[in-house]
Amino acid sequence: MKRKLGAVLATALFAAAALSGCGGNDEAKPEASASGKSDGKQDAVASAGPDTSKPVELVWYLLGDANKDTPKVMEEFNKMLKKDLNATVKLNFTTWNDWQTKYNLLLTAGEKIDMIFASSWAGFFKYAKQGAFLDLTPLLPKYAPQVQKQVPEQDWSDVTIGGKIYAVPNTNPEYTPDGIVYREDWRKELNLPEIKDLASIEAYMDGIKKNKPGVIPINGSAWNEISTLFMAYHDFHTIGGESGVIVSKSYDTPRDIVAYPFTPEYEAWVKKMKEWADKGYWSKNTLSSKQEAGDLIKAGTGAIYWRNPPGASGFITDMQKQNPKVEIGYFPFTRLHNYAMPTMAIANGMAIPKSAANPERSLMVLEKIRTDPKYYNLITYGIEGYHYDLINDGKNIVTPSKSQDPAKVQGYGIADWGWRYKPLMKSGVGGWDGLDKLNEEFAKISKPDIFSPISMDYDPVKTEYAAVNQVKDQYGKPLMMGLVPNVDEAIKTYRDKLKAAGIDKVLDYVKQQATAYYDEKGIK
Repeated sequence: MKRKLGAVLATALFAAAALSGCGGNDEAKPEASASGKSDGKQDAVASAGPDTSKPVELVWYLLGDANKDTPKVMEEFNKMLKKDLNATVKLNFTTWNDWQTKYNLLLTAGEKIDMIFASSWAGFFKYAKQGAFLDLTPLLPKYAPQVQKQVPEQDWSDVTIGGKIYAVPNTNPEYTPDGIVYREDWRKELNLPEIKDLASIEAYMDGIKKNKPGVIPINGSAWNEISTLFMAYHDFHTIGGESGVIVSKSYDTPRDIVAYPFTPEYEAWVKKMKEWADKGYWSKNTLSSKQEAGDLIKAGTGAIYWRNPPGASGFITDMQKQNPKVEIGYFPFTRLHNYAMPTMAIANGMAIPKSAANPERSLMVLEKIRTDPKYYNLITYGIEGYHYDLINDGKNIVTPSKSQDPAKVQGYGIADWGWRYKPLMKSGVGGWDGLDKLNEEFAKISKPDIFSPISMDYDPVKTEYAAVNQVKDQYGKPLMMGLVPNVDEAIKTYRDKLKAAGIDKVLDYVKQQATAYYDEKGIK
């Protein structure tokens, strides 16, 4: 899901207040950047020894919503922290309601924040270039030396801009390609072909539509399912994690960058989608539907739902608990072209805003979380013996604790992605065993991500970019979903509107930025 949030993030980013610049985008190794210049305040902090004599309350922010037991967990957490580092953490959350705007305001309004979740999909590169985050290069050796050693050199490179480190990335290699979960038991029941390509997906939906009365193959909102399938089928890749209409045409030809609505591939695709829509593979009101396709699978009236592998694992686990008789399958779109790209290290991390009152103590607390299992387990999984039990020599957890009534106590969870450290992470018992197999599959066909690291700043073309995305929403989405009476006329109108909105100017700008990155990295 996190990869899709970029679609709505762009608009919020344009509203960012002007911040002081912090240099170019040349990357450097931590060893080299450690000698980079910083402001006097940072040099003074780094030269002094760790001083915890003064009690401090650290203000931290995570995305999403708090757990109902977060106050209880943080009370225990702060008891330990007060004793060890003479500090406490006030843990705040953005909530998921309009989180992009709230996140933007937190970084531009000057609120005193000592640490905040940071991510490429939450605008890390843009905010870092604007000067929103503190340079951590001189602070890490003194206040988080163990973390500095934990994080691989390539991961530090992901968060280094202009020779300065602006975040601590988590250390949890992930693969999050697009894919679909589907009713595998229905596929077997109806003797439909195994899902392995576009033709078999079409045959599956056709079989469901004809043989399962009251079921719509992709029920509710079908935009994610169809738009991600379109991109994966053609091996198109968005640049810099953005979600407009400009793509690199394939992994093998990353410099071949186009606006996809003007390609023959798009023209053929939307004509096929018109056929699918007319056959009833999704509802006529799919673009206005607020229902997730997965919810309607659970209700027995849907058959396909977009998910990445971790999301699929959670969905399948929930289905197994709710209805063990239902068998769910998963098809990752990586199998269409036989390669997978791991997420960037800064897909999840923690940064310190320039407004921080206690950056050094925040780094010390982060190091405690990432190196001490007592701290990590508490803030990540909750209270042992209540929210969970450790089993298998501490490698796994059972939630809730066996000593608690499951009807009254549930497992604990918050958006802990920013400090995840693989050696300390626990696997839940009873989860979907297919996720480990998928990760093994992805690792064997892994290729570096050469698209997400391109740091796009659309400010020079923000007017055109906003207009292009508005045209996409108004004209492109109905076309993609086959909800137009005449496809040829709709394509012409869409292209004309894009031209008028300034698509050529945006395309030229993206090409310039991508070319500069590929030249720097020696990518042909």
